[in-house]
Amino acid sequence: PVLQNPIGVGSAFEGWSAHEDDSIYCFLVPLKPPHGHTFNLELVTAGEMPARNFYINVELVCTCTTQQQVEKMQCLLHQPQEKLMGLSLLQTLCTGPYLDVQKTAHWFSQSVEEVMKALPRFVQRHLKVLPSNRSCKFQVTKRKERVFKIEVIFGVQEGDSDIFLSSQMAQATFTSSTMWPESYAVAEVKFFKHMAMQAPFISLHLACLQTFDSILKSTSFSTYAFKTVMMHLMITPPFSSQIRSNILMQMHSVMRYLHCCLKQTYLNHFFYGNRNVPEEIVLPLDFRTAEPLNLFQHLAQDPKSYAKACRDFMNL
Repeated sequence: PVLQNPIGVGSAFEGWSAHEDDSIYCFLVPLKPPHGHTFNLELVTAGEMPARNFYINVELVCTCTTQQQVEKMQCLLHQPQEKLMGLSLLQTLCTGPYLDVQKTAHWFSQSVEEVMKALPRFVQRHLKVLPSNRSCKFQVTKRKERVFKIEVIFGVQEGDSDIFLSSQMAQATFTSSTMWPESYAVAEVKFFKHMAMQAPFISLHLACLQTFDSILKSTSFSTYAFKTVMMHLMITPPFSSQIRSNILMQMHSVMRYLHCCLKQTYLNHFFYGNRNVPEEIVLPLDFRTAEPLNLFQHLAQDPKSYAKACRDFMNL
């Protein structure tokens, strides 16, 4: 694949990373099909959250030109099968016709390790490639005591939108090596940056999210659920204009919104089926008009999980 410029995603780039010592600086590297190939996105599951899943069907396309035909040169599509070995993406990074996440991550990690071998030894001592099946992870040591991690994930863009198919595994679900979950990480970073220019007290909203993230351990609520609540509220007056002296009021607003969603066992996904997403966020054509997706669907289907979520809410 042709690697594009990396995009910083995740809490560290959204401005609210709660635990600096545990921070993973995550970068999404967009992938474009190489010359003679095309990527076709095939939806596998619809309406299942936190992510829809896709296959990326890799096909060869004819790139023959008149000059090539005169010189009897053939493009990849018209090459004999025995000559394609190692030349076509289908032969190297695919399982069947589908782009394989694990093979792609392994290929990238091997390339990084080759580059690292050429670095000076004192630099090599500070860099370490960590094992990972669906991404490439590094550990960086700075001044002997400071250690932080970098994770590189891969994505294929849906059209010209801010939505990608990502190599990152959906939470708590098994994902096969040829399955690419839909990711909203780039759109989320873009949203927070947009709101930082629009809302005078965005740092307060981020501090509120940071506070909730720090108390969510061992509860039924994911950080993503709280972030979704926060994003809904950030575009809802008067929450979006509350001033610094009202941080407790903000936190109360978040809890009240979450309580309402919990009673209804329904929390709308922020980007999917939401007509109020700022126009600066580029979404696929069907997103704004689609039926909303429910992040609390599992609570509606499982009474035991719902009961535990209610108990956890009372203890927050």
